[in-house]
This record gives sequence, structure tokens and C-alpha cells, in this order.
Amino acid sequence: MSPLKMRPSRVLAKLRSGEVVNCFKLNLADARAMEIAALAGFDCLWTDMEHVANDYSVIEKGIWAAKSQDVDVMVRVPRGSYSDYIRPLELDASGIMVPHLMGLADAKAVVRMTRFHPVGLRPVDGGNADGAYCGVEFVDYLKQANDQRFVVVQIEDPEPLEDLEAIAALPGIDMLFFGPGDFSHSIGAPGVWDHPRLLDARRRVAEVARAHGKFAGTVGSPANMDELVALGYRFLNLGADVVGLSQYCNSIIAEFTKRPTVAATSLYGGKSGGVAPCV
Repeated sequence: MSPLKMRPSRVLAKLRSGEVVNCFKLNLADARAMEIAALAGFDCLWTDMEHVANDYSVIEKGIWAAKSQDVDVMVRVPRGSYSDYIRPLELDASGIMVPHLMGLADAKAVVRMTRFHPVGLRPVDGGNADGAYCGVEFVDYLKQANDQRFVVVQIEDPEPLEDLEAIAALPGIDMLFFGPGDFSHSIGAPGVWDHPRLLDARRRVAEVARAHGKFAGTVGSPANMDELVALGYRFLNLGADVVGLSQYCNSIIAEFTKRPTVAATSLYGGKSGGVAPCV
């Protein structure tokens, strides 16, 4: 039997060929939400363990759902130990995103924990989904994991800007991801999206990433994605499940409440206030 291989990353294949990657964020825990987004045709689905109470069983099922449609999953990990960083990869997430990177020393620690020899010293197992449960030959597993899994660091504070060139030059870091929400908060201008410091940081992240052969990612929308691509961003998160569901529910209620005669009449022909029989 020929040795098995890791599933190639769709995101890396597109980025390395110069294409723009689209991504969709999911907060909901149901794997069916992941499957719906995967069926829609997104390249990457972003699930979260920093701000959302997802456990590893949720992450695992979401990865299965996405892989059924050959879609990558990126897990934003909580800040913590090496186990917090590598477990999503061992579940066969195609990438992880580390929030609030604070400087070069922080970036070096991330690389050490998440990359195998000769780039880092990530602890080795190989008996999980990413290594086909020991089906991928040991040395090949290390090489393929370094080549086909991506590590993203979030630039969402002023502090790492001082080390940005050195961070982008590090082997093992694939993408700098600019987070405008936290950045606006960290400079004391929450929600001021056109603040000069925010706009300058957004521009600089893309420029520095490109200069060092790395990729730049950020959040946006279909309305501003052309602007972001022009700046040099090639990985764009363009929406979220909770936003879409909230907007859909609100639109239904808005239409319902426009029609007072419908809202005030029961299904049984009487006026509101009566009690309908059990069905």
C-alpha cells in the first residue's frame, strides 16, 4: 500500500498561485452551519476558540463538514500553551490564527510551538486526523505539515508594528492578519474606521507582508473588497453566520410588523388575545 498524504490546503494553493482567497467566519457550534457555508463555495471557514465557547468536539465536527466539500478550516486559537495551538492542527484544521501577537519574541515562540523541524520544535504525534492516524510516514508527515498547513498571526495592537519587518521575515509565519476592530480599540478610537493610525497600519501590514513573501489577510465585505485587494490583501473574510442569521430574522420580523392586520389576527379568524386550541 502506498503511503498516505495529508490533505493539501486549498487556501495555500490559491494564495501561492496569486489568487484571492475568500473566507467566512462561523460562531455557531452546529456543524451543519459549517456545511452550509462550505456548500456555498467559500475557500476557507474560520471558527473560533478565542471569543466563542467552542470545545474540541465542535471544532472536530466542523472540520469534517468542511472537508466533505474540500474546504479549509482556520481555527482562531486561544492564547495559551503549545497544546492550545497544535490540537486544532491535529484535528486536521488547515490553519490556525493566533490573536494579539505582541512582538518578535512572541512570533518566535509561535513558530517554535507550531512548526516541525527544521523550522520549529512542535511536539510530534502523527496518530491523529492530520497524519491519517499514522498512515502518513513519519518524516513525510513533518514535511507535509510544514508545507500544507498555515500559521496566521493577528496584528491588532500598536506594539507589534515596531517589529513588523522582523515578524514578517520569520520562516514559519505564513500570513499577517490585520484586525481593525481591536486595533481601533487599542489606539483609543473604537469603531473609528477611518482613523489615520488605523489606515496607516492596515496599509503597512499588507506592504510588509508582500515585501517578505508572506500573505496579508483582513476582514472586509463585498462592498470594500476591491479596495483591500488593491492594498495587497489576498485573504479576505467577507461575512459571518451570526450576522447573516440576525439580518435574516430581523428582516422577517420587520416585514411581519408592517402588516398590523396580520399581526393582530389569529390563525382561527378571531382577534388577537384569544387562546388557540392545541394542535
